[in-house]
Amino acid sequence: MTKPTQFVVNDRGEKIAVVISIEEYEKLLDELDELEAIREFEAAKTSGETPIPFDEATARIERSRK
Repeated sequence: MTKPTQFVVNDRGEKIAVVISIEEYEKLLDELDELEAIREFEAAKTSGETPIPFDEATARIERSRK
């Protein structure tokens, strides 16, 4: 059985926030992170740039940090 959704309301009774469990919050964050990765992957595929091997990319990043 699902818990009913809880809202925080202002003085006029308008919903201004939602109360969720920490577990649900963490799940939403994980799903948003995954969605962002998918969007970045799709953008990279359609960018028209020439892909470089992962090892080369990480080596470039490490060199730029020095």
